[in-house]
Amino acid sequence: MKVPSALKIWFVIHFVVLIIFAIPLFIFPREFLELLGWHSIDPFATRLVAAALFGIGIESLLCRNANIETYKNMLNLKLIWSGAAIIGIAFSIYQSLNITIIAERLLLVTFLAFHILWLYWRGRVERILKPDNNRGH
Repeated sequence: MKVPSALKIWFVIHFVVLIIFAIPLFIFPREFLELLGWHSIDPFATRLVAAALFGIGIESLLCRNANIETYKNMLNLKLIWSGAAIIGIAFSIYQSLNITIIAERLLLVTFLAFHILWLYWRGRVERILKPDNNRGH
């Protein structure tokens, strides 16, 4: 069972996106987040977020030539992570009483877009793994 080449490409794209954000969040969290409009910044928590971005991003790159089962597991991880991020960001926007940083809304849209992408690919992978009971009948 082959992994679709487009899914492999999306994993590499995801790696690039995550690393682009992880590096500045890890090295200079205050300056980077201030550029995005944040004023209350906790460097400790920001670096923990960066560590998650590094972990998920680098593993996406490392497993790009893995088998279909590995992709299924990674897609599960990406769905859980992006789903939790969407809920957390939405709660934060709701609780901010309309004093929302534009970057929050952009992050929400980005996580939502990736979540939809991963849902699509998770369904495709499930169909690839599911034996076709009608074959040969």
